[in-house]
Amino acid sequence: MGKMWINIMLEYLQDFSEVAHALMMFGGMCLFILFGVPIPVAVGLGTIIGYMLLDFPLLALSQAMYTGVEPFPLVTVPLFVLAGSLMEQGGMAKRIVGVAESLIGNIFGSLGLIAVLGCAFFAALSGSGPATTAAIGAVMIPSMIKQKYDPAFGGAIAAAGGALGSLIPPSNLMIIYGIVAEQSIPRLFLAGFIPGFIATAALMIVTYIIARKRGYIGVDRTFSVKKVGTALNHGKFAVIAPIIILGGIYAGIFTPTEAASVAVVYALLIGGVVYRELTIANIIDCLKITAMISGAVLIIVGPAKAYGELMSLLSVPDMLGEAISGVTESPFLILMIMAVILILSGMFLESIAQIILLTPLMLPIVANLGVDPIVFGILMVISCEIGFLTPPVGVNLFVAARITNLGVDRISIAVIPFLLAYVVVLIIISAFPDLVTFLPNLFYGKYQY
Repeated sequence: MGKMWINIMLEYLQDFSEVAHALMMFGGMCLFILFGVPIPVAVGLGTIIGYMLLDFPLLALSQAMYTGVEPFPLVTVPLFVLAGSLMEQGGMAKRIVGVAESLIGNIFGSLGLIAVLGCAFFAALSGSGPATTAAIGAVMIPSMIKQKYDPAFGGAIAAAGGALGSLIPPSNLMIIYGIVAEQSIPRLFLAGFIPGFIATAALMIVTYIIARKRGYIGVDRTFSVKKVGTALNHGKFAVIAPIIILGGIYAGIFTPTEAASVAVVYALLIGGVVYRELTIANIIDCLKITAMISGAVLIIVGPAKAYGELMSLLSVPDMLGEAISGVTESPFLILMIMAVILILSGMFLESIAQIILLTPLMLPIVANLGVDPIVFGILMVISCEIGFLTPPVGVNLFVAARITNLGVDRISIAVIPFLLAYVVVLIIISAFPDLVTFLPNLFYGKYQY
């Protein structure tokens, strides 16, 4: 009897419009998430609802999920995660901090500024926001606390600076976006440099203002070219790593995937042979971390890809485009609306899930307005960075909280000024998209719509 009623209901629902089907899929997914179902499973169940409503064979779902994890560039993600972890354990992080300290160690709030600059340097090695927070935070937060910094402020600096790991290339989020949006990953990497510089400068300005207001003095050392030279010599292998990795990509010597492999080999050689700080135990720990992070990525990629394809089939991007264009036709305002949606969804969704789920829905809308997909990709990445810093999902907050032994609530309050800095960067990038496209167009020519 129950089965009969289910069949009757499904037949009735199959007569619904595409809007109703999409709402049922989305509502089902949200309901499962609210009940505590893991996000990858919730996305998969939401997709199954859509397939049943449309009377599609579930075999097609398995095929769609397989094609989601099939792209070869996905190999780049675990390789960069492993490389970043090996560089952290192998002593590169503390040497990068040493270089940063030699440059700005005598300025008000120097330890905080060093943390931000260190995060920017390490971001060019790891490709991951949480990894950057962990690597630099583990070195700088204890030092800041020792110099009487508010622990929550120190944790906020590390969390906000760590978010640069997703913006400054190489970036795992850019790789995922490039795969989903079918865009050039080297082009995306180049596009991240100027926004990354602006974001770093914005975070350093906020840090300096707060540090000066609170009277956090420098680490009592004067600037010296000799000290800078000594620090650069001590950390030269860490400093040149991004040049080797990114320079090889842009020079056409190797692809991003090959560059990730080079980064792993380089980290092993420098950490194990040159610095001799990388042990077998460290390497095993790095492999465990990589397996956990990569597994978390891959388990969401398949169902999210199938979900996005089904939403596209139901013409959801077209419907959203019509709805948004009814409000405004200004590309800037539409980008701002999408940024708000991304920031709000980032409070509840993991960043990679955001990109895989929302790119198929949002990209066609902005592309129809003549917005470069590369510009939209950078906007998505910056919005996801803000998601790293917003509870309840904000991963960087949890990493910083663990290092400081504080509650996430205290870190969340302290990070608000840095969140505002990222919002300002988001507005600047949306208002002046040429800042994003300048380097890609210079190296590869103007994007053809």
